[in-house]
Amino acid sequence: MCNCDQPGAVCQDPRFIGGDGITFYFHGKQNRNFCLLSDSNLHINAHFIGKRNQNLKRDFTWVQAIGILFGDHQIYIGARKTATWDNSVDRLGLAFDGQPIYLPESEGAKWQSEVSPIVTITRSSVTNKVIVEVEGNLKITANVVPITEEESKVHSYGITKDDCFAHLDLGFKFYSLGENVNGVLGQTYANNYVSKVNMGASMAVMGGDDKFITSSVFAKDCAVARFTGSTGSRSSSEYASLSCGSGIDGRGVVCKK
Repeated sequence: MCNCDQPGAVCQDPRFIGGDGITFYFHGKQNRNFCLLSDSNLHINAHFIGKRNQNLKRDFTWVQAIGILFGDHQIYIGARKTATWDNSVDRLGLAFDGQPIYLPESEGAKWQSEVSPIVTITRSSVTNKVIVEVEGNLKITANVVPITEEESKVHSYGITKDDCFAHLDLGFKFYSLGENVNGVLGQTYANNYVSKVNMGASMAVMGGDDKFITSSVFAKDCAVARFTGSTGSRSSSEYASLSCGSGIDGRGVVCKK
């Protein structure tokens, strides 16, 4: 299970818990990408989906996918769009260096890279939940979850039957961050970070969209970018067009360009 109440959590609308233990929200904008963390050899972007709230000056948003860069490698973790939610159907899209990853639908099913540092992806449930670990760098729990009808009513999301806005609940654990790490979440792990959110507000919101916005889920062009690792000759645009569907005989998820 993804623990949304521990430091490193990115869940819900999206609700963050920073490395300093302080909870805040960062709404961003629908259909845009934002840098969650940027360090010298690790960069993580998130693609936001959402709906316009006519009564507020912001969108309702959720994290639909993340792109992870380390060294000259890239990992994609995403939630496939779906109308009616059925937890027995896998909605995960996974890729490593542009190649789709197939995991059998059984708890404990594991994929491992042939490169160093070793990347492992393990199912923590039969469907929709994985643990991704880059040896010596980070560990991520990723769960695909929907917006339920009850949630929509309580928060006035206006979710309709044609799209349950499947998204990711995420938990991050970092093993070797530098002193000057940045990003919406990353900055909270920096040595000199002092939280700027209004803790007296009913919903403490982190601003600064302009600092964290990036052109694609694998771009490293946000204003606070720190990443210096090589990403080879692969283009980030390759991953933006990944289309994910059911695998052979309906088992697993296969992603195609």
